[in-house]
Amino acid sequence: MAFDLEKFAETSEPVGWDDLDFDTFETQPLDEPTLRVLRYMCDVEYHTSCYLRDMLVTPSRQEQATGGFMTVWNREEFWHGEALAAVLQRHGIVVDYEELKSKRVKLGWTQALGPLKQSVLSNLAGTDFVAVHMTWGAANELSAVAAYRRLSAMTDHPALSPLLKRIAQQETRHVAFYTTQGRERLEGSKKARAATRLALSRAWRPVGSGVMSDDEVVHVMGHLFAGRGDDLDGLDKKIQKLPGLEDLTIFRNAFGGMRIPI
Repeated sequence: MAFDLEKFAETSEPVGWDDLDFDTFETQPLDEPTLRVLRYMCDVEYHTSCYLRDMLVTPSRQEQATGGFMTVWNREEFWHGEALAAVLQRHGIVVDYEELKSKRVKLGWTQALGPLKQSVLSNLAGTDFVAVHMTWGAANELSAVAAYRRLSAMTDHPALSPLLKRIAQQETRHVAFYTTQGRERLEGSKKARAATRLALSRAWRPVGSGVMSDDEVVHVMGHLFAGRGDDLDGLDKKIQKLPGLEDLTIFRNAFGGMRIPI
């Protein structure tokens, strides 16, 4: 089924929380491990501009559909960051752009070379790089949906859980776009299948890797998915449905590389 980009843009709106009783955070405050995960999620959502910047030095920028989608996607991810920041603020944790900017400065060349690495890869893969970008995005968004749903179930909080479910629901629209675009491009090009398979098998890591510290990535992913091998296998099976990726296990491999027991 084709993805309706026009409908996606027309129905895009901020994740609402005015109807949720945030005063319950006073009587049922979140514990430290949960707040640490939420802070990670908030930072990653606010760092979406980094991913959008990376896209601007690849062939994806020339595609009308991908360019139009990314504009709305960028806005929705920002709204997710705002919603999570509101929860954190109720616990005395303030997240602002100045702090995020300082994080980017500390990343130094790791951050600065991000677009360069993307540009080199795009030149090697040509226009088929768009297939890599779309499939990579599908993996990222699938993991985001799983993470939000998992944290919602773990906390079972009257205000947080429904908010996380709303964010996850909006993320499923992103999954649909990336998956549809990725499948179309993989079906049409053997070169695209080879490039995508190589990129995912060698380089894919959980969302936030490269932006957050390795210790933080391991903590958050372990908190959410330790002992949840079936969940990871389910995510891998969704990637395996795409042409040329039938036996890839990028989620299980990534968690194994971080030595998180699953």
